[in-house]
Amino acid sequence: MSNPPKALIIGRPVKHARSPLIHAYWLEKLGIPGAYDRQDVMPGAVSAVLRELPSGGYVGGNVTVPHKEEAFLACDRLSEVARAVKAVNTLWFEDGQLCGDNTDGSGFVAHLDQTHPGWDHDHPRILLLGSGGAARGLIVPLLERAPKSITVTNRSEERAQKLAEDIRLARPEADLRVIPWDQREKALTEADLLINTTSLGMNGQPALELDLSNLPSTAIVADIVYIPLETPLLAAAHARGLRTLDGLGMLLHQAVPGFERWFGVKPAVTEALRAHILADLQPKTA
Repeated sequence: MSNPPKALIIGRPVKHARSPLIHAYWLEKLGIPGAYDRQDVMPGAVSAVLRELPSGGYVGGNVTVPHKEEAFLACDRLSEVARAVKAVNTLWFEDGQLCGDNTDGSGFVAHLDQTHPGWDHDHPRILLLGSGGAARGLIVPLLERAPKSITVTNRSEERAQKLAEDIRLARPEADLRVIPWDQREKALTEADLLINTTSLGMNGQPALELDLSNLPSTAIVADIVYIPLETPLLAAAHARGLRTLDGLGMLLHQAVPGFERWFGVKPAVTEALRAHILADLQPKTA
């Protein structure tokens, strides 16, 4: 009789990762024998650790900061999204080969579908703030929904241009634009979906400076930050009566493809799961 499958998350530090909570919840609720662990890994050791996973009974796992790029380089096979992003967060083995995907973007879109069904019916114009790994992970899945355009802006315009160049190699037909950071408020007038992928607004970081007055009243404002759950950007959107999307849903939905690959069942993202993770995010009292 074979041993129950195991998966894990690697990072440094990894003790604050919520993935073990999410997967343990699903394993228990679905009655699946299995385990999901965590391992702190030093930079430079990622490839060696990943290659040894099968010998430890692991069928795959997740990767968090700062190892997503190093894990990308270690993979034998990559999804289209992972190739565009040049980073992976989900790993599994097929025929002895290490396979990698980046599910952040598909998790974001799944959360958007669940919260605001029909958001893509009229080919929305998307304004994306930031050009780091998170922004890269979102663009390809967003392009799958045939938006009218995606405009990227970043404090470093050079990084935004590099992101656009890399994406155009994979999707030359995409209407992908880059504008200077100081034009972001002017660009709001033509945005149906505003997405903040920067760390601005996260606990310990400055707030994102952005006046939402120019946004159409029908626009959706999304923030991938989930600590705090309501960032200053989302609070400003609520004050204007705009539809919003918080960052927690992306965290939950991005975990679905990995769990299905490792444990053979597609789990559901429910209000009960969300409440379970929210409880862990609350400040602990003495």
